[in-house]
Amino acid sequence: MQVQEDAVSSAEEQDKWLADAMALVQHNAFYMHRAVDASNLRDALKYSAQMLSELRTSKLSPQKYYELYMRTFDELRQLETFFKEETKRGRTNADLYELVQHSGNILPRLYLLITVGSVYIKSQEAPAKDILKDLVEMSRGVQQPIRGLFLRSYLSQISRDKLPDVGSPYEGEGGNVMDAVEFVLQNFTEMNKLWVRMQHQGPAREKEKREKERSELRDLVGKNLHVLSQLDGVDLEMYKDVVLPRVLEQIVNCKDEIAQYYLMDCIIQVFPDDFHLQTLETLLSACPQLQPTVDIKTVMSQLMERLSRYAAASPEVLPEFLQVEAFTKFSHAVVEVIEAQPDMALVGAVSLYVALLTFVLRVHVDRLDYVDQVLGGCVKKLEGKGKVKDVKATKQLVALLSAPLEKYKDVVTILKLSNYGKVMEHLDYDTNRVMAVVLMQSILANNTLITAPEKVDGLFDLLKELIQDSEGAPSIDELDEEDFKEEQNLVARLVHMLVNDDNEQMFQILIAARKQFGQGGPKRLPFTLPPLVFAALKLVRSLQNEDLPDDGPVSLKKVFQFLHQTVEALSVVPAPELALRLYLQCAEAAGVCNLEPVAYEFFTQAFMIYEEEIADSKAQVTALQLIIGTLQRTRVFGVENRDTLTHKATGYSAKLLKKPDQCRAVYACSHLFWVEEGSGVKDGERVLLCLKRALRIANAAQQMSSATRGSNGPMTLFVEILNKYLYYFEKGNTQVTSTIIQGLLELIVTEIQSENTTQDMQVDAFLANTLRYIQFQKHKGDSVAERYSDIKVPS
Repeated sequence: MQVQEDAVSSAEEQDKWLADAMALVQHNAFYMHRAVDASNLRDALKYSAQMLSELRTSKLSPQKYYELYMRTFDELRQLETFFKEETKRGRTNADLYELVQHSGNILPRLYLLITVGSVYIKSQEAPAKDILKDLVEMSRGVQQPIRGLFLRSYLSQISRDKLPDVGSPYEGEGGNVMDAVEFVLQNFTEMNKLWVRMQHQGPAREKEKREKERSELRDLVGKNLHVLSQLDGVDLEMYKDVVLPRVLEQIVNCKDEIAQYYLMDCIIQVFPDDFHLQTLETLLSACPQLQPTVDIKTVMSQLMERLSRYAAASPEVLPEFLQVEAFTKFSHAVVEVIEAQPDMALVGAVSLYVALLTFVLRVHVDRLDYVDQVLGGCVKKLEGKGKVKDVKATKQLVALLSAPLEKYKDVVTILKLSNYGKVMEHLDYDTNRVMAVVLMQSILANNTLITAPEKVDGLFDLLKELIQDSEGAPSIDELDEEDFKEEQNLVARLVHMLVNDDNEQMFQILIAARKQFGQGGPKRLPFTLPPLVFAALKLVRSLQNEDLPDDGPVSLKKVFQFLHQTVEALSVVPAPELALRLYLQCAEAAGVCNLEPVAYEFFTQAFMIYEEEIADSKAQVTALQLIIGTLQRTRVFGVENRDTLTHKATGYSAKLLKKPDQCRAVYACSHLFWVEEGSGVKDGERVLLCLKRALRIANAAQQMSSATRGSNGPMTLFVEILNKYLYYFEKGNTQVTSTIIQGLLELIVTEIQSENTTQDMQVDAFLANTLRYIQFQKHKGDSVAERYSDIKVPS
């Protein structure tokens, strides 16, 4: 509370002191104007000196002092006009120049001297260089920092249009551009010394306040550099030989953090781009000499940013960048600055490399060696630091890794950078995962194809946090389940970007991917191996029409061995239902390739998984449906193998837990004995056996339902079996006669109309549709209608 009261009191005092000073300035200015109107030089000088004496105050803050200065500045402009009029009335500028030096106090005297000096230079009665030199030297008399800064600022302001620059009316006898440069540099040097001296005045506890005040005054010093940059006579040679060395000498020697940072930034902002490019080595050589606390990373970053924009806006200057070896110089400077500032935070060092990389990607986008060199420099800085834990430094590392990815939009190009992965190794586990996701998203978004085995290894090395269990990483159980699934689905999609039209190369790519995925652990394999299986099956389709030796680099036999090993890994995980599905896919593919032993082996594996791993009744039903459907489509088997497999399928169907499931599985098995295409298997007798067996099971289910007064759901089974009979009846199975169908129809109708059967609208509708279908077939008028003619549809 006390601090707040002091601050208020101080602010009130400042306002009071400023108001008092302004009142006295206004008072003396009034009498000065009366003297001017009366052409009374003596009184004009007297009252103007009294007015300017208010600038001798030490009470005001820089901000308040600036307001007072601007008030007196306005009055001095009018006084300058008066001095011009005096020369017209016969008084010489030399006399005026001499006269004002008799003013009592040095500060008012120098303000008046500068004002008269401005008129003197403009009259060209004396060389501009002599007057300017005299004024800048005499200004040394004021050494109080704030008063001295504003005095010299006034000198700079009043003289900027009177310098003997090239093409200026003051050039020639008045001097040359070298004189103008010397004057501005001298004024700049003295102003900087005054500005720096402010830091060392007052108690240590007010350091922050002084820094704030200095910050408010920095533009006064910086304007000198702006004046230098506006001089037409300051060409590249003069800038290189005189201006830059002198300015840098002052910056380095002042050993002040605030001044060094601001003035380096000033140089970069006010002088032309081509000057910076041609003097890059000189400018950069000053960076390591600055105070360790200077934010040199920002200064260098701004310089790189400016030059890279220059290159982008003017492509014709790119050869100059190569000629002056801009990248090499920046690269060396970054290393030197980091070495010169051992206490520099890691985020600062990494941000320097980010700026350097941004420069390279704008100016030398085709030089991957430069990009890799920048990454290598960062790796060297990170040596021995392990995983970076600082959040800001990590953010910069991500920026460093993202920049080339955003520029090239091609992960294959990134894989050519030997140091890219080395930088990634320093990211913590979570950030590494995020970066890996970004890489995968880039591949998918830009349709980037990975076409060589070594590229697969290189890519998966970058993605290792997502595809294998890393040492020291948290267990998968600790990860967010949704995030984990999303990441693994991305990895799965990535498999389809591994492509090569050369079958041998494609096989090697799959082997490389399989080796990498094999280290993924049981939670990852169900995501990563299935797409690999389908990629291998695609390769099978490419190979099936080629006559390749089994002992060659790639063959159908080798690919199916690869498939067997890959799916087997899933059955061990365990992911039995997934493995069973994939075994069946492989079996079907082997059948298409006319490889009976291979297809038989895959079916055998599927049955083994069914027997040993699948215990859930619903999962068993689904698995059997898949087995039966795949076996029905597979045409490669001879009689013996086919009988073995169909026998197993029908046997397992009859052993399902629930009667309805048994019934449906058994009548589905009937299709294994009646295949319309391909092999031409048409065993009507065994079809009928399956259907009769299904009927017995349905009947048992119906009796159990009646005994327990349950639902009449089993009646649906009878209608379903009827439809199967009708299917085979139409397909010409002689074992399925109209008499059998008629008997089944009457059985169903009798059961439905029985008092023990509860009415079920769905069953009634199902049966009604079936009867309607029979009626339709009876009236079609073709050969099928003749077969249906003996069937009588109950009313």
